[in-house]
Amino acid sequence: MSKKLSKKKPVKAAPKNAALPFEPEAFGDLFDFLKSKGITEFEWAKGDQKIVVKTGHPGHAPVVMPAVHTAVPASSAPAATPAAAAEPASYKKVLSPFVGTFYRAPSPTSPNYAEVGKRVKIGDTLCIVEAMKLMNEIEADFAGTVVQVLVENGHPVEFGEPLFVIDTA
Repeated sequence: MSKKLSKKKPVKAAPKNAALPFEPEAFGDLFDFLKSKGITEFEWAKGDQKIVVKTGHPGHAPVVMPAVHTAVPASSAPAATPAAAAEPASYKKVLSPFVGTFYRAPSPTSPNYAEVGKRVKIGDTLCIVEAMKLMNEIEADFAGTVVQVLVENGHPVEFGEPLFVIDTA
């Protein structure tokens, strides 16, 4: 169901010495699909290769940025902290349900939804994660006391990234 494009999209590719698993010119159909679905960012990874496509704002030319990940030697990996190992069983983490930008409050002048020491009930709003211009309120799935806020306001978050630690005891 692939159609041939009569007009090639501008593509910024990696230097000639970087190995891509396919030709950059083959991205035309992918760009059209992403644009038709309103998707502004796409990541693909296989093995040690990763490709990130960001179309930016509508009307801007897409950019392709291949990146090669190198393995980190085991000796340089950080050791588990004693605090993390001794974390009580009653501590539960609230995870980000998707990729986006983390906000602690509904606006810069509003108070934060959740602070360390605050008691929260199931369904209480803890923060907002903005994804594709949509503000998504993240609610508590369990009652307890906020022990730690793990992300700074305005910082990007990944799917499954811990946002809060809540003591359910």
